[in-house]
Amino acid sequence: MTHLWVRAESRPNEDRTGITPEGVAQLIAQGMRVTVEDSPRRIIPTDAYARAGAAIAPEGSWHAAPDDAIVFGLKELPEDGSPLRHRHIMFGHAFKGQPAGQVLLDRFRAGGGALYDLEYLTDDDGRRLAAFGYWAGYAGAAVALKCWIAQRRGTVCGPVGAYPDKDHLLQELRAQLDATQTARPSAIVIGAKGRVGSGACDLLTGMGIGVTAWDMAETASGGPFPQIMMHQIFINAILAQPGVPVFVPESARGPGRELRVIGDVACDPTSDFSPIKVYDRTTTWDRPALRVAEEPPLDVMAIDNLPSMLPRESSQDYAAQLLPVLARLDDIGTGPWERARGIFDGHINGHMVAGQERR
Repeated sequence: MTHLWVRAESRPNEDRTGITPEGVAQLIAQGMRVTVEDSPRRIIPTDAYARAGAAIAPEGSWHAAPDDAIVFGLKELPEDGSPLRHRHIMFGHAFKGQPAGQVLLDRFRAGGGALYDLEYLTDDDGRRLAAFGYWAGYAGAAVALKCWIAQRRGTVCGPVGAYPDKDHLLQELRAQLDATQTARPSAIVIGAKGRVGSGACDLLTGMGIGVTAWDMAETASGGPFPQIMMHQIFINAILAQPGVPVFVPESARGPGRELRVIGDVACDPTSDFSPIKVYDRTTTWDRPALRVAEEPPLDVMAIDNLPSMLPRESSQDYAAQLLPVLARLDDIGTGPWERARGIFDGHINGHMVAGQERR
């Protein structure tokens, strides 16, 4: 019998979950055993999982889970250096040469476990089967707009936090925009047809902001793209990878531009292929805006766990996408699970190098 162990998230500001109580009930009905760790932060209360039939375990007890349990979470494990003996499902961030990722792979080598990275659960054509992209774009556009509002007040955007639901976010944003007593800013979104871009466009248009929506056709020339500098807000929804043109060159720090805020939702500042060349590090919930120019001001927002700001909607959406894949765990040696395991095995055995993975 397949045993799925849903661990509590340990990362700060992480209230999301990858499975709902309804999903737990479905897996149990098809014959799986499901254990859910207690969590005071998870957006869905623990007792809802208990009512769905899950066994409840103490927070952080996955270390002691049975050897055959498959441990499921979203974000990083505690960085305690312990060997990892279980099979883990999560976003590992381990296949692109990241230093922390190499440490994680060493822990799997030491313990004999395996990583099934959620980013690499794909269909036969290499398309991801579940993603948080829409809500990353939605929240990213909201924070970028907050950065613009702060500039209108003569300040830099202060700390941001999670919202009970998107209605609370929209109500707050609308009031803050109205308080500026100025016209709505202009915005451009690149990657507008993808999950991330569509989320950004929906937030901005919902706030009454006109959006210039670009995708592959508009950027096929390879640049430069002076049109970006003519908008006050730019949302980047394109991943850093070979062939991506530069959208914002280093020279954009200078005067002669309308651009005031860059929301880099793709958030790959250290990549050689980053299309945003005016910054070199991510931003945080405590300090969401990095000011990279003063005359006139230019702020970059690049938070790497944006969907956590709307944990309810993002969890429900992602869990619905992922549930059919989790339902196939009884056949973990086939289909998307087999492909994800193959990518892990290739890296753990040194047969693959950073950049070879599919997105």
